Amino acid sequence: MGYPEDNLVEDERIIIHSRTHWKALIAPVFFIVVITALVIFAWTWANSQNWSDGAELAVMIILGVIWLIVAIWLFAVPVIRWATNHFVVTTRRVMFRTGVLSRSGIDIPVSRINSVQFRHGMIDRMFRTGTLIIESASDDPLSFEDIPNVERVHSLLYQEVSDTQDDDDDRDRNSRR
Repeated sequence: MGYPEDNLVEDERIIIHSRTHWKALIAPVFFIVVITALVIFAWTWANSQNWSDGAELAVMIILGVIWLIVAIWLFAVPVIRWATNHFVVTTRRVMFRTGVLSRSGIDIPVSRINSVQFRHGMIDRMFRTGTLIIESASDDPLSFEDIPNVERVHSLLYQEVSDTQDDDDDRDRNSRR
C-alpha cells in the first residue's frame, strides 16, 4: 500500500485521489525553457569571445551554476510541490496533504460538511479545473484550487455528503424505536 491507503480506517474507501491540476506546471516548464535558451545563448556568445582558457572556463562554470540555481528554484521546487499535493475524498472524509520536508494536511469529516461549491473561470473551464469550496460545521469555508474535473468532484462529494446524512437520519429513526 501507499499514500493514501495507509491512512484509511476500517470500512473507509477512496472515491477520488488526485493532485493539483497539471496546469500548475505550465509556468515552471516555461521558465525552464526560457532560462535554458538564455544560458545556451550566453554560452554560445562566451565561446565566440577571445578569452583565455581560464576565463572561458570560469564563465562557463558561472553560467552552469546560474542555470542550476534557477532551474531548481523555478522548476524543480514547483514540480516537487505539485507532486506532493494530494486531494483525497473517501467515504468518511476529505483529506488534503502537502509538503516535502514539513508536511501539513487537513481532514474534514464528510458528516461535518454543510455545503460544497465550485468556481471556475473561462481558463479553468478550458483546462477542466477549478476551485472547490467546502464549508464545514464549525470552520470558515476552505478553498482547494486547481482541482481537476472540479464539477465531477463537486457532484461526487455532494453525493457522499447526502448519503452520509441519509445514513445518520436512518440511524436516528432506528434509535428512537
